[in-house]
Amino acid sequence: MSAATVSTTAQTRRRPARSRLRGLMDALLLLAAALAFAAMGSFAEARAETPQAAQNAEQGLVRMSDVVSGGLLLPTNQPGLFIEAPRVATDFHVTISGPVARTRVTQRFTNPTDGWVEGIYVFPLPTDSAVDTLRMRIGDRLIEGEIRERGEARRIYEEAREAGQRASLVEQQRPNLFTNSVANIGPGETVVVQIEYQESLRLVSNSFELRLPLVVAPRYNPLPEVTQSVSIDERTGFAVNDPVPDREAITPPVLNPEVAPPANPVTITIDLEAGFPLGAVESPYHAITTEEDGDSHRVIRLSEETVPANRDFVLTWKPAEGNAPTAALFSETVGGEGYLLAYVMPPVSAPEGPAPARELVLVIDNSGSMAGQSIVQARESVLFALSRLTPRDRFNIVRFDDTLTVLFPDAVPADRENIDRARRYVERLDAEGGTEMLPALVAALNDRNAQAATLRQIVFITDGAIGNESQLFQTIASGLGRSRVFTVGIGSAPNSFFMTRAAELGRGTFTHIGSENEVRGKMEELFARLETPAATNLQVRVAGGTLSDIAPNPLPDLYLGEPLMVTARGIDGTGTLEITGTLAGQPWRVSLDLAHAAEREGIARLYGRRRIASLEAAASMGRERSDVDRDILSTALEFGIVSRLTSLVAVDRTPARPDGEPLTSSEVPVNLPEGWDFEAVFGEQEAAPAPAPTIRAGNAPAASQRFAMVTTAAAPAADAAAATGTVATPGIVLPSTATPADRLMLMGILTMLLSGMLGLLIVVWRRAASLSMTTEHRVR
Repeated sequence: MSAATVSTTAQTRRRPARSRLRGLMDALLLLAAALAFAAMGSFAEARAETPQAAQNAEQGLVRMSDVVSGGLLLPTNQPGLFIEAPRVATDFHVTISGPVARTRVTQRFTNPTDGWVEGIYVFPLPTDSAVDTLRMRIGDRLIEGEIRERGEARRIYEEAREAGQRASLVEQQRPNLFTNSVANIGPGETVVVQIEYQESLRLVSNSFELRLPLVVAPRYNPLPEVTQSVSIDERTGFAVNDPVPDREAITPPVLNPEVAPPANPVTITIDLEAGFPLGAVESPYHAITTEEDGDSHRVIRLSEETVPANRDFVLTWKPAEGNAPTAALFSETVGGEGYLLAYVMPPVSAPEGPAPARELVLVIDNSGSMAGQSIVQARESVLFALSRLTPRDRFNIVRFDDTLTVLFPDAVPADRENIDRARRYVERLDAEGGTEMLPALVAALNDRNAQAATLRQIVFITDGAIGNESQLFQTIASGLGRSRVFTVGIGSAPNSFFMTRAAELGRGTFTHIGSENEVRGKMEELFARLETPAATNLQVRVAGGTLSDIAPNPLPDLYLGEPLMVTARGIDGTGTLEITGTLAGQPWRVSLDLAHAAEREGIARLYGRRRIASLEAAASMGRERSDVDRDILSTALEFGIVSRLTSLVAVDRTPARPDGEPLTSSEVPVNLPEGWDFEAVFGEQEAAPAPAPTIRAGNAPAASQRFAMVTTAAAPAADAAAATGTVATPGIVLPSTATPADRLMLMGILTMLLSGMLGLLIVVWRRAASLSMTTEHRVR
C-alpha cells in the first residue's frame, strides 16, 4: 500500500473521533457562555441593588437573611426590613444608711447595628425615688446632666440629636416609670449612662424592705372617650377625653418568652449599714450571697452574676431580738435651711372585747394580665379573707376584667350559706380579658348605707397593670365617704405607684404578694391591720423651735406595724418634735429632741419628692391643676429632681455622627414579667411565621382581643423565613441562625459551574490534541 493510501485511510478513521470531540467542545462552549451570561446578569442585578442596600446599612436596616448572629429585630415601616434593637445591661449599686437608700443605676446602651441609633428604654424605679443625678460616659469623658423644665430639656435633647451630638434625656412618665433616651450611638458602640436617686425605706411589722423594680409590666390603657355636644345654634361637636394621653410613652415592646430568651441582664450590689444589730437578711425571690462586717453591716450580691430583668428584686432585714428601733431622726442643712426625716412607731393597742362589726368589699382583678401565678395568688387571697369574716360582718365581692360582676345586689351577712356561695364563685374564676378597673372601683365605692356607723373596708386585689391611674385616683378621692381602701399588689411586677397612691387617698394601706407561698402570711398581716384600731388625726409641731412645712400633708392614718414617716423643712435644730393623734379612741403623744437628729445627706431631696407627691394627691382631691403644676415645677427645680414637669438632660457638645449619616430611633424591648401568660395578655396569635409585629400592651380590646397589637412591618414571605432560619413570631423577631443572601449563593453556584465547564473544555481539548498526535505518529 502506498504512503498516500495509508495516510488517507488513517484520516478517514480519525474523522468520527474528531467530530465527536469537536461537537462536545462546541456544546461545552455554548453552556459556558450561557453560565457566564447568567452570572453576569445576576451580578449586574446585584450591583443595581447596591445603592439601596448601602442606604439600608447606613440606617441600620437589615433583612432576616442578612443577620449573621443572634439578636432582637424590631419591625420598621419598610416591608421586609428590620432594625436590630439596642441592648441594655443594668447595674444597681445601693448604699443603705439607716432608713435611707442611695442607688446608682448604670445602664449600658450597646448598638449592634452598622448604623447610627437612638435608643429609648422604658424602665421602672421605686415610687418615691428622688432622681437627681444623670451622667453620660463617652470613653474617658464624663458629661453631667442638668435639671430643666420638661419642655426645655426635650428641646435641648432634640437639637443635640439632630446636630449629631451624643445626648441623654431622663423623663418621668409616672412616679415609678421613667424613660431614658440616648441619641447618636455609633455602629457597634456602647454608651454608659448613670442615674442616681434617693429614697426612704419602708418599715412594716418590724421588717425593713428595699424593693428594686426591674421590669415595666404591660399596661392596659382604656380607649379615649368621645362625647357629642349640641350648641345653641344646633351645631354638633365632638370632644375627646383620653384617660391615658401618654399611652405611647408607657408601652414599650414586649418580648414573647416562648420564642425569645430574657433580655436586659441586671447585676445588684447592696451595701447595708442598718444602724442597729441585724437579724435575718433575706431576699424572697432571688438567690443572694451575704458578707458580714460587724453586727450592723452587710454586703449583699446576687448569687448568679446576672439575672434577667423580669421581676422585682426585694431585700428585707430585721433587727436582732430586742433591738427594734421605735423612733429615729435624721437631718440635713442645705442653703442654710434645715430639713428633717422622722420615723416614729406608735405603740400597739389591741382592741378591747370583740372586733367591731364591719362591711368588707373584696375586689378581685381577673383580667388577662393576672393569668398564670397571679390569679392563683388572687383567688387564695380572697378565700383567706372570707375565712376571717365573723357572723357580725357583712360582705360582697366585685370581679372585673373588661366586664364586671357584683356577686350580691348589696352587702350580705357573713353566714355559712353566703360564704359557701362566694367560695364556689371565687374558685371558678379564671383570668382573661382587659383591665377595665374604673367600673369596678365605682361599684366598690357605691355605699348604700353611707350613714351607717360600722367600718367599711375595701380590699382591692390586682396587679395594677393599667395606665389610667389619674382617673382612678380622682374617683377614690371624690367617692371615698366612710370607706377605706386597702390595696393588695399581686405578682412579680405590680404597679407600686397605683397601689401606694390609691391606698393613701383611700386612707388605707397596701400589701405586696409576690408568690403563692406568701399569701397566707401577707394576708394575715393585712387583716391584723384591718382588725386593729388605726392611729388617726395625726399632727406634727415643733415646741421651742421652728417648722415651716411637712410632707406628706395631710398625714396618713397608721395601721398595726406601720411607722409614721414624715419629712419637714424650716428646722433650726432646736426644740422638740411633738407628734399627737388618737389611738384606740385615746389621745396619743410622743416627743423627740431635735438635738439628737443624725446628719444624713439627701434628706432635703426626700422632702422635695414627698412634697411633690402631696401636691399630686391634692390635684386628685380637686385642687386647681394650674396651681398644682406651678408648685410642682418650682419644688422640682429648687431641689433638682425629676418630676412630671422636669427632666434631666446631658449633652456631649462634640459632634459624633457625620453629616449625612441617618439616625434610626429604636425602643429597647422589655421582658414579660415572670409568671405572666403571654397569650392571656396579648391574645392567641396566628401560627403563621409572619408578620413579625412588635407587641404593645396599650389599648382597650375589641370583642375578641385582650390587648392591642401594633404591627409596623409587612409580612416577609414564609418560604424566605424558612430558608434563612429566622424565627418570625408574634413578639420580637429572634433570628436563630443565618446564611449568605440567596443572590450571592446563586452567583457563587454559577461561577463554580462555569469554572467546571472551562476545566472540562481544557481536558477535552487536550484529549483531542493527544488523539491527533497519536494518529499522526502511527501513520508515519
